[in-house]
Amino acid sequence: MKLKKSELRDFLLEKADLYARKSFIHEDPILIPHRFNQNDDIEISGLLAATLAWGQRKTIIAKSEDLIERMDNAPADFVKNASRKDLETFNGFVHRTFQAEDIKGLISALKVLYSKYHNIGDFFGQHLDSQEHLGAAFTAFKGYLLENGLPNRASKHFGDPTKGSACKRITMYSRWMTRTSKEGIDFGIWDINSSLLSLPLDVHSGRVARSLGLLKRKQSDWKAVRELDHAVRKIEPNDPARLDYALFGLGVYEGWK
Repeated sequence: MKLKKSELRDFLLEKADLYARKSFIHEDPILIPHRFNQNDDIEISGLLAATLAWGQRKTIIAKSEDLIERMDNAPADFVKNASRKDLETFNGFVHRTFQAEDIKGLISALKVLYSKYHNIGDFFGQHLDSQEHLGAAFTAFKGYLLENGLPNRASKHFGDPTKGSACKRITMYSRWMTRTSKEGIDFGIWDINSSLLSLPLDVHSGRVARSLGLLKRKQSDWKAVRELDHAVRKIEPNDPARLDYALFGLGVYEGWK
């Protein structure tokens, strides 16, 4: 699809407004953190839902709900106080390749993180090294989890830009926690500038971005994320992740080819 720059801008902002509505929540994994009111519960349940976010959305939501129920519907209290015995509640849990030992290790690592930092957002904020993106925080977060209990077999579930990963799930999670809550979807609870956010890059958003001329790189990797960053920030420099709703809606709901 060929559009002039002004037409493309208007088109994408119109689509963003169309799909960035509260009704979006009910079919999306972001439904999970919306069950909570306290920030620590929101960011922990959100991380769990984002980590499981591959496959059918109904299954992702169901599996995330399963995890939260095993934590007595109090994720922050569970993370901060879980004993080794308490972690047995996850025995038998499986979501694709994410298994019981993975969630046990993740909870153990988060317990350490919460003993050293105010919250996950505080960790991210202290590990930024760029005024352009959150890549360094993604790398540091993955490393911290692996150092404090996450098994190596689960490392694939957390993206690392230095390894070329597009970091789709952690990028999406960062949008949830950081971006303004004015539409009633994202939470805006992290003290991080929204201009640093990137767009989650997957099959759907990548196809739409390439068809609109926002992305030329064929691989969906970190270089492609940065190329897409450059394009969307020309349209919405202070809130680039807003355009995630446009690309997602065009790809998933409109079947964009």
